Amino acid sequence: MTRPIRTAALAIIAGLLAPAALAQDVTLRFQHFVSPNSANPKYFIEPWAEKVEAESDGRIKVEIYPFMQLGGAAPEQYDLIVDGVIDGGWVIPGYQGGRFPEAEALELPFLVTKSAEEASRAAWEFTQKHLADDFAEVHLIAAHMHGRGLVHKKGAAIETAADFEGLKLRGPSRPATLLLDKLGATPIGMPVPQFPEALSKGVVDGGVITWEMSPSLKLDELTDSHTDVAGENSLYNLYFIWAMNKEKYESLPDDLRAIIDANSGLETSAWAGRAHDTGDADGKAIMTASGNEIATLSEAATAEIRAKGDEVIADWIVEMNGRGLPGEALVEDVRMLVEKTSEQPEG
Repeated sequence: MTRPIRTAALAIIAGLLAPAALAQDVTLRFQHFVSPNSANPKYFIEPWAEKVEAESDGRIKVEIYPFMQLGGAAPEQYDLIVDGVIDGGWVIPGYQGGRFPEAEALELPFLVTKSAEEASRAAWEFTQKHLADDFAEVHLIAAHMHGRGLVHKKGAAIETAADFEGLKLRGPSRPATLLLDKLGATPIGMPVPQFPEALSKGVVDGGVITWEMSPSLKLDELTDSHTDVAGENSLYNLYFIWAMNKEKYESLPDDLRAIIDANSGLETSAWAGRAHDTGDADGKAIMTASGNEIATLSEAATAEIRAKGDEVIADWIVEMNGRGLPGEALVEDVRMLVEKTSEQPEG
């Protein structure tokens, strides 16, 4: 082959290979621990993955694995991301009680609104202000809350604070179990995947969870009543992060990293919260149609429970202060951020 022909051939080959080399296509494996038909996967996680793929012109492929299909248990999710076992996932920090104490401020009784979208805006801002060091081992995409947390149980609905006495109730987080304990119940901490079996075997009489999770957990069949508190604020709430392995994120080319960045932050967190609001409406409709008892506590009964919640908050502040953390300031920041986001128009 003559030099001009060889040079031309090499140029053609280089031209054919260049787009593939420049594309640097990436597959990201994210996982979560619930049914793909649950609100967050249905209305946030899957659409988020589709949006990232579309905006990257297919150069980023996001694979979503429900039910912890890539291995591990829900409480291990954060470390699976840190260690690179998975590229990213949905994490409930409260499943590792005591590891992220400042995040518990968002989960204290009656501190956040029943609107998950509003609460999630506050959660993102609180995370940026107070939790960056806690989650420095991962790349945060969103931080959000679910919607109203309420009591689902076998038998009649809760009517007064005294009705909690002696009940064995599932709680998802330390703040939730602290409140149940104050109310005289026997709190049993467990991740959501374990709740249906615990109900069916009589390990618990019920538990606290959202409307949106109720259908996928078959709470229309496993429980008889669903009780919410009066007012705008939630009995309890749960804090989540949607996060990515830090090295994987940093290894992306600049333009693909920019796609992830464009689908991260305050508005993405609000979107994740909004998914729960949508799911709550769906779930409540299904529970109502099942014929189960749907109840809202009176203002007086709610005030009794809220007084116990105030005791939980006061005890938590003392505990945090004892650990060298600004307990009262953290609580006041949650209140301030919730008030601020509640005044903003929904996006």
